[in-house]
Amino acid sequence: MKATHRSPRLLGLCVTAAGLLSACAVPRVIPPAPVPPVVVRPPPAPAPPPANWRDMPITPGGWSWQLEGTRSVARFGLPGVASLVTLSCDRAAGQVLLARTGTGAEIPGEHIPMAITTTTGTRPLTSEPAVSQPGVVTTALRAADPILDA
Repeated sequence: MKATHRSPRLLGLCVTAAGLLSACAVPRVIPPAPVPPVVVRPPPAPAPPPANWRDMPITPGGWSWQLEGTRSVARFGLPGVASLVTLSCDRAAGQVLLARTGTGAEIPGEHIPMAITTTTGTRPLTSEPAVSQPGVVTTALRAADPILDA
């Protein structure tokens, strides 16, 4: 019986001894994991423009048409913003004015290069300073010009 009576006391003594021994143990230091170096990469270069103009992204906007005096006017662009392109038919003069946003019309007398590209080809044009306004480059085409049907 004495052994049974001492068992809880013996157990407590063993637990205390184990605690003291673990307190004397040298703690094991775990080295920190190596941090990989930060590599800064430049952003990727933009993709080159498509070789064919038909593969270019579509310009946002839409066409609108109205009569302005005696002229029939078609405009392309976003609502509430200056038109990107304007086609104006002057029947009395027998011509179509093609206007686009651009610079250079602010310099009196300067002809700005332009071009019309269609599915059948490209036609170089030059602006007409007499009919251009600031911020707009305009050229006049004969109403019967074949490029208008292309």
